[in-house]
Amino acid sequence: MLKFYKLLFFNILLISTMIVISSFSWLTTWMGLEINLMAMIPLMKQFKNKFSAEASMKYFIIQAMASMLFLFSIIIFTNTDKIHSEMSTFSSIFINSALLMKIGAAPFHFWLPEVVKGLNWEMIYIILTWQKIAPSILIFYTTKIPMFLSIIIILSSLISGVQGLNQTCLRKIMAYSSINHISWMISTILNSITLWIYYFSIYSIISLNMIMIFNYYKIYEINQLNKIFSFNKKMKFFFMLNFLSLGGLPPFLGFYPKWMTIFQLTSNYYYTLTFFLIIFTLITLFLYLRISFSSFSLSNKESLIKISNKISYYHFFINFLSLISLLICLILANLY
Repeated sequence: MLKFYKLLFFNILLISTMIVISSFSWLTTWMGLEINLMAMIPLMKQFKNKFSAEASMKYFIIQAMASMLFLFSIIIFTNTDKIHSEMSTFSSIFINSALLMKIGAAPFHFWLPEVVKGLNWEMIYIILTWQKIAPSILIFYTTKIPMFLSIIIILSSLISGVQGLNQTCLRKIMAYSSINHISWMISTILNSITLWIYYFSIYSIISLNMIMIFNYYKIYEINQLNKIFSFNKKMKFFFMLNFLSLGGLPPFLGFYPKWMTIFQLTSNYYYTLTFFLIIFTLITLFLYLRISFSSFSLSNKESLIKISNKISYYHFFINFLSLISLLICLILANLY
């Protein structure tokens, strides 16, 4: 049963993000971020669960540090013309660092897997998707040094792949996957905010499919996959295809935003950045393939013919939409 205070704080969370996006003042933007943080903490806390309390404290401390750095930076940023002309680039680095810490990009990523580990799947989805909207748009407004963001992009794609290889907790794997996709989203910010909206929307749809499966079957560890999917072949099939789509393999929807991002980067002569981004993302793709194949190929006793467990229409429709949408996108692109 959804409690009233949860619904209240969830509405405040949505409104605060809209305040940040639509504000004309840096102070109003900072106030919107603080309201967002204050609405997020009660949603994260669960009764009779010490892990959610720990995650809430970690999240509050990190976001408060980032907000303090952001407020300090906008004070410098607004007085730029009065002090020195070179302070604009300096304050831009500070503002971008604060916002990158808020979304969990490397090397400011250290808090994200630890916070995610103590939460349920609904809150994980909010942190990995909705909480990225406001900081990402502010990064687009304040970017003056593409080289700084390029370093962040390469570090995010490299660290997420390397650290994700050693994980067995699916919540941490989704967190490192999010860090990898953050690197792609930041690279879209270098070119176009419209491209970022496309990438973010498609990432949210694919993540929704994955987290719906995890939440429905209460899956938190890799070794649970084989036990659950042995008796539901349709869900096993959808699970593997969604993981491959999240990695960006061509037949699926996840390939489309990466394809557009690579095209924009090469069109704007970011050849070195594109090369490192593709190479380091292959590490994360190996991680997805390892999970998908292990859930299929581990020995278990099952019938090859019997498909007894039915999948709900809602699950089937969302997964079908996610996996087939690449064809729809290509048709719409040819029409326009």
